[in-house]
Parts: sequence; structure tokens; C-alpha cells
Amino acid sequence: MFKKYTSNKIYYQSTVALAGPVVISQLGHTLVQTADTIIIGHYAGTISLAAVSLVHSVFMVVLVIGLGVAYGLTPLIAQENGKSNFKECARLLSNSLWLNVVTAVFLFLLVYFGSMFAMQHADQDPQVVETAKPYLLILSLSILPLMIFQTFKQFAEGLGFTKQAMSITIWGNVVNVVIAVILVKGLFGIEPMGVKGVGIATLVDRVLMMLVMVWYVLRSNHFKIYLQYFSVKFIDFSKILDVVKIGLPVAMQYVFEIGAFAVAAVIAGQIGSTEQAAHQTAITLAAMTYMMAGGIASAATIKIGNSFGKKNYKRLEKFAYASYHLVIIFMLFFALIFTLFNQYLPYLITNDVKVIMLASQLLVIAGIFQLFDGTQVVGLGTLRGMGDVNVPTLITFVAYWLIGLPSCYVLGIHLNLGVKGIWYGLTLGLLTSSVLLFFRFRYIMNMKLRQVKEK
Repeated sequence: MFKKYTSNKIYYQSTVALAGPVVISQLGHTLVQTADTIIIGHYAGTISLAAVSLVHSVFMVVLVIGLGVAYGLTPLIAQENGKSNFKECARLLSNSLWLNVVTAVFLFLLVYFGSMFAMQHADQDPQVVETAKPYLLILSLSILPLMIFQTFKQFAEGLGFTKQAMSITIWGNVVNVVIAVILVKGLFGIEPMGVKGVGIATLVDRVLMMLVMVWYVLRSNHFKIYLQYFSVKFIDFSKILDVVKIGLPVAMQYVFEIGAFAVAAVIAGQIGSTEQAAHQTAITLAAMTYMMAGGIASAATIKIGNSFGKKNYKRLEKFAYASYHLVIIFMLFFALIFTLFNQYLPYLITNDVKVIMLASQLLVIAGIFQLFDGTQVVGLGTLRGMGDVNVPTLITFVAYWLIGLPSCYVLGIHLNLGVKGIWYGLTLGLLTSSVLLFFRFRYIMNMKLRQVKEK
């Protein structure tokens, strides 16, 4: 085993080097919500914490549509760059920008009319809903700057430049935390704003991140060879369609997974506000470690996309297995941390003793839960790099909506296992997705290798 690692260690090292900045950059998006949750949990009380949980549930279902559409650019850029087709990379960037701006406007309207309606008719605590409304509205305004940021971020990452988005995200989070604390607590003579304050902080953070990311890509020497062909006037619907063909299925994959977690949060809210707050506390902690898996998956997409563009399938296979091995190691490590420190970690989010006791039980389940979550996201990443997105989308639908969510409801409500039953159901859905995606990867890999042998 060690000898095999030594002979292939360049694949592990290369994946980690590329994944590291992506992890931190993706963690930054999660930390915006994590920071909001922590600040509200400590300074605004359990009702406000439940309101944040409710908003994140309904908002994230919509937001991940945008993130998925934007993500469609990355594997295309990686593949075209593998062919040294610089002009095509620039044209993909131009059309992706237009696509993401239009998508952002559509998503704002969807949040304003759709998510607001869903939140008001989901059988939730009326006080929680009223507290959540202004936060949801302000977050919806942040979609446009976030989508423009994602356009240039995905372009840079598709070319292998991942550190810059990481740096921008880190500083953006510092700004977000500072402004959020000031507005929520009401420092320097400002009237305390509660949940509304963290929404304003997030909006300011995303506008600043957008401006800096756009400036970096347009001014950096790294991208001159590509940007000589770039123009916002260049609109080609065939290029937009190319991005949509990958981005839309990726968006639906996000929707099926995040949507399942959102419905799970709503089911938890039907049990009680304490259960909903405990769910939010545990899922916030699990989401931070999930970003490690997400970063490895993104690195796999880039490396595999580049190899796929060059038709180097042996190299592709080695990067895929390196990604799987790495995510299993990292997720097992975090599972150990969650199990050993389950009674202490919830204090990072809240001081409510009842919420902490329940969340600590959920973190033990999260130890198993996130192992499958990690392997399924790497499975999606490897398949995206190969341009395979439609069948994986069907797999995520079956895993989460036909197996996971029904299990959540039966175990949590009918069998009276409460919020723990909901988490057992989510774990079953993730296990199903992980296994089916790996089988799909092996099927395509064997087919490609067989084609090479036949030639």
C-alpha cells in the first residue's frame, strides 16, 4: 500500500496543493453563514437562531441554483485550457458573465416571491417567521454581487489559479464578522439590529469581494493571453448553452441535496424550535468540515477536466482515486473529532443548554454522515470533470428525495425518533448517493479505457 502511494504521490500532492486554497475559499462562503449563526446564537437568543436556520434553509435552495450554474464554467475552462484554446476560454468567460447576471436577477425574484411565501406557509413558529423576513430580503440582494464574483472565481480556478479567491474570501469574512458584531450588538451608538444586522454585513461583504475579484482577473498578467479575446459585448448563445448544459444539471444536483437538507430543517421545525436550533447548530459544524471534501472535489474536477481534454485517461484515473483516498482520510479524522468533542463543539454556536445537549447527540451521527457526504461530493466532482452531469443529477434525486427524505419523515415523525431520526434518514440518502456515483465513475472509466485499447 505504501509502495503504491510512493509511486503515485505526485497525484496526491498535486490534488492537495490545488484543493487547499479552494477549501479555504469555499469554507469562506460557509463561514459567512457560520459567523451569522454564531453571532446570533450568542447575542440574539434561540428564536433568532431558529430564524437564521429557517432563512438558510429556504434561501440556500435558491442560492445553490446560481452557484451550480456558475460552476458550469470551470470544467469547460479546464478542458479548453488542456487543448491550449485560449480564445475559447475568453469567450466562455464573456458568456458566463451574462448568464450569471441574468440568473441572479431571476433568483432574486424567486427568493422575494417564492422563498418568502414558502417560509410563511411551512407551519413554523410565527415569531420565528417574523424575525426571519428582513434577513431573507437582505440576503436576496446579495445574490447579484455573489454571482459576478463566482463568474471570475470559476474562470480563474478552471485555469488552476485558486489562491487569489482564497485570499479575497478570507478578508471578506473578516469584514463580515466585524460589521455583523457591530450591527447586531449595536456598538458605537448604533441601534442593535439583531438578525437584520447580519444580513447587511453579508451584503457589504459580497459587494466588496465582487469588486476585488473582478479587478484581480482583469488586471493580472496571468490572464492576459486569455483576456485579449475577452469582451462583454461578445454574446454567443451557443457558448451560453455550453455552460448551461453543465451548469444547470450541477445546479439541480445542488438543489436536490441542499433542498433535502432544507426540508429536513423544516421537519425539525415542526417538532419544535429547540430541535430546529439544534439541527442548525450541528449542521453548521458539519458544513465546515464538508468544505474540505468540497475543495478536494473541485480540485478533482479541474485535474480530471484537464486530463479529459488531453484524453489522458490513465492520469485521469489516478487523480480520481487520489481524490477519493484523500477525502476518506480527512472525513475519518473529522468524524473522530466530532465523536470525541461532541459535548463541547456546540458551545461555539450557542449557550442554550437544551440546544447543546441535543446538538451533541447529532454530532455523533455526523461522524458517519460526513464520511458518505465527502465521498459523494468527490464522486460528483470526478464526473463533472469528465462532462458527465445528467446521470449524476438523476442519482442525487433518487438518493435524497426518494430515499433520504422519506426516511427522515418516517424515522423522525412516525417512529418518534425526533431530530435524530431525521439525521439517520439524511445519512441513508448520502450513503446511497455515494455508492451509486462511484459505480457510475467506474462504468465511464472502464468504457474510456476500453476505447483506448481498441484503438
